[in-house]
Amino acid sequence: MAAIHKISEDFYNVPFTLIALHSGIADFSLAYALNSCLKIKLKRSRKDLGISSNGSFPFFNWKDVINDRDYLLIANKGSGQKELNIGNLFQDQQSMASYRLIPEYRDVDYFLKIEQDEGDMEEEILKTVLSIPKVVTAYCVDTDKMKSRNNLIF
Repeated sequence: MAAIHKISEDFYNVPFTLIALHSGIADFSLAYALNSCLKIKLKRSRKDLGISSNGSFPFFNWKDVINDRDYLLIANKGSGQKELNIGNLFQDQQSMASYRLIPEYRDVDYFLKIEQDEGDMEEEILKTVLSIPKVVTAYCVDTDKMKSRNNLIF
């Protein structure tokens, strides 16, 4: 008989701050603007985050060793291929589909996730992010009420 191992909820329950960003600029431009304003060094990850079997989400990350923080900028909208299963002329063709990382926040373009032990710098970061000219608005998200919170654990 095989042993069953369960992961405790405390194992992956790292406290983090989540800031929703509304901006029409490309992800690399937003990462550059955040690097300039927040004095951080976000860098594009080699692999995209794959939530569904066909969809992926590009993200940028940086570990601040001095302050013991992890910064992560991730796009809320990802794209992937989807097979058409309709019985017509194009049944074996691939189609592009768009996916949302956090479906309950459909209008949000990007999320800035900051993993840390203390949450005292939210207001300062939020003021700095709002000073970026191409950011329309930004606000903190209450992650305890989110249904798809597990999509942010990776």
